[in-house]
Amino acid sequence: MNQIICGDNVAVMRQMPDRCIDLTVTSPPYDNLRTYNGFSFNFEEVAQELYRITKDGGVVVWVVGDATIKGSETGTSFKQALFFKDIGFNLHDTMIYKRHSPNPPNIRYWQTFEYMFVLSKGKPKTFNLLTQKKTRHAGFKKQTIRRKDGTIETLEGNAKERIINAQQSAERIRDNVWEISSGYGRSSKDSIAYQHPAIFPEQLANDHIISWSNIGDVVLDPMCGSGTTCKMAKLTGRNFIGIDISEEYCEIARRRVEQAQAQQSLFGTM
Repeated sequence: MNQIICGDNVAVMRQMPDRCIDLTVTSPPYDNLRTYNGFSFNFEEVAQELYRITKDGGVVVWVVGDATIKGSETGTSFKQALFFKDIGFNLHDTMIYKRHSPNPPNIRYWQTFEYMFVLSKGKPKTFNLLTQKKTRHAGFKKQTIRRKDGTIETLEGNAKERIINAQQSAERIRDNVWEISSGYGRSSKDSIAYQHPAIFPEQLANDHIISWSNIGDVVLDPMCGSGTTCKMAKLTGRNFIGIDISEEYCEIARRRVEQAQAQQSLFGTM
């Protein structure tokens, strides 16, 4: 607990007991877009171990994209999502992470997003709603909904009142498309983090951790890389376990977590 473990993630997870992890937030290597010091991973074995060690009601957030090879996207992300479903996970939500640093186009539109598959073992036991400000306030006297058969029904009474109250509120439930700043100096202020070839935006990890876990829960990243998930778990009061096969990356992650602990201690005494 609360360690960065250097080793093969499948071998490490096999030492863990069943149903011990509340939340996993991770981003696996995308096809062959990065070399990661020459290391690779066995997706199917990782997925099966994640299912075994995830608690009932626990969640896995799998952030992934696809390479484009010979003019065609690989579709690896979809194949992985379907395999997760095949072994028992629910595909609770297919979310989009929209980057502020898109990849240059090549006879196509700018590539600006990645998938965030929210996979649950049964019904999620935790969902702490994040909200966003409304762009405008709409007040309509007549409230309607379209029924399954295509007909339109005018709402009256309590149903109409609930919709009007929601419209008049300053905030609403957040969309499942998250636009998050990324790139050097934006994904993280930790200069050491950029020694890793592909880092997570801290805001992305933070918001998923808050959404799908509570203080004191156990958050795992089985491909922790620069340690962003572990750092944000620490800063939000969760326990963490990070695994990476590269000792170089583990050392980066450890230093980032240590810096976060030092910051917590400093602010805690002010």
